[in-house]
Amino acid sequence: MTAVATDAVMDYDEAMAKFDPVMGLEVHVELHTATKMFCGCPTGFGAEPNSQVCPVCLGLPGALPVVNEKAVESAMRIGLALNCEIAEWCRFARKNYFYPDMPKNFQTSQYDEPIAYGGYLDVELEDGSIYRVEIERAHMEEDTGKSLHIGGATGRIHGADHSLVDYNRAGIPLIEIVTKPMVGAGERAPEVAKAYVSALRDLLRALDVSDVKMEQGSMRCDANVSLRPKVGDPLSSEQLAVPLGTRTETKNVNSLRSVERAVRYEISRHAAILDAGGSVLQETRHWHEDTGITTSGRVKSDAEDYRYFPEPDLVPVAPTREMVEALRATLPEPPGQRRKRLQSDWGYSDLEMRDVMNAGAVELIEETVAAGASAGAAKKWWLGEPSRRANAEGQDIVTYAAALGFTPAHVAELDALVTSGRLNDSMARQVLDGVLAGEGTPTAVADARGLELVKDDGALEAAVDKVIETNPDVAAKIRDGKVQAAGALIGQVMKEMKGQADAGKARELILAKLQ
Repeated sequence: MTAVATDAVMDYDEAMAKFDPVMGLEVHVELHTATKMFCGCPTGFGAEPNSQVCPVCLGLPGALPVVNEKAVESAMRIGLALNCEIAEWCRFARKNYFYPDMPKNFQTSQYDEPIAYGGYLDVELEDGSIYRVEIERAHMEEDTGKSLHIGGATGRIHGADHSLVDYNRAGIPLIEIVTKPMVGAGERAPEVAKAYVSALRDLLRALDVSDVKMEQGSMRCDANVSLRPKVGDPLSSEQLAVPLGTRTETKNVNSLRSVERAVRYEISRHAAILDAGGSVLQETRHWHEDTGITTSGRVKSDAEDYRYFPEPDLVPVAPTREMVEALRATLPEPPGQRRKRLQSDWGYSDLEMRDVMNAGAVELIEETVAAGASAGAAKKWWLGEPSRRANAEGQDIVTYAAALGFTPAHVAELDALVTSGRLNDSMARQVLDGVLAGEGTPTAVADARGLELVKDDGALEAAVDKVIETNPDVAAKIRDGKVQAAGALIGQVMKEMKGQADAGKARELILAKLQ
């Protein structure tokens, strides 16, 4: 395996003492339209390579594009949800650059006339504070194909024996959402980056314009980071007057955790370079999830390098005000308002709701409650073992649960087994382990493992009598009014019953006999 050279980095706290970070995030979102942006090819994920292509998306001579109306509507709905202005007139341009997965040798995109511009998204951080992310623009374009580099150690072109290109993704409708420079976040910049991408993902999911599966590439983040000398508080007039530093762009980061880690790493890397008297190179960088570092890609191009010019084969897009207002009326409840409503419905405290949000489990709990579970039980089970395992795997809980086929219906079924009296909590945890291991539904796992509370009151009473008889000192304490000592006897009863007793009933019997 070829070793990857690593750059020097500065301790993050030291970097924050010396420098002020500025970020810009570009999020690319594939729309889940039935067909591509400029042709009628299907867009389904996972098809055989190069089976969803035609002369238009392959850029063959004489093939003419036609704009996907649904994609334009989705772009406008995204812009409206981001509090943007919708252009009364805009057009596509050709962005010229050579890359093997660009079959036309240019990308049909928007340049100086985007469909939406000048918006914002308010983002809630872990402590409940709000950071407003200013949106520069949201523009329409088409996605590129996918290159596969075979034979190397890293999956990249360097060291590979040969490369393959799959053009199925070429031409899929893409919306690029570009922020203005994000200032004032200070040491919380990595947290702000993660929170913004998470909030944006929630918004896009609510709009139902994309499946936003970062692991499949339908939502990808390019993180631009620069540092400038620290001369005051992040929002002081002195600090804001300091010119921005040279930026790097870490491309195609595809998980929330990685967005935070990549921004943090680049801040530490830039700081080490600048502190040593060096200059940061304006370039693209590749993020390595396994090692937690970035490596150099290519020198970053500026707009003039792409030789933009208006696309001659497409007419301008000029939505009427009536059309814009009709689309505005289709916007769903904003995710932030929805979370506050759900918190009220579920009876969660601010801290409990924040825990749920930080775990990324809002939708899972909502679906679990809809399936019949109580809000308390839904939170308990999702934020327990599934959340712990997802964190250990470095995945968000939605992705982790989906990969296992573990659903809200399973959690609701598990809760029903507890509330019906068949299982106690200890048994339910065993069942949960079995479901996560792929052994079947909660009921099937409970049946297969023979897990069920003993409903024979006579057997439970006999176990209680035996425990009281063999623990006279503890029994005496309970008779003297020390009710908390009953816990020790309950544990002994559960042991006698091999964990298949109702602890609540055992407690009632013990107290009835000793008080």
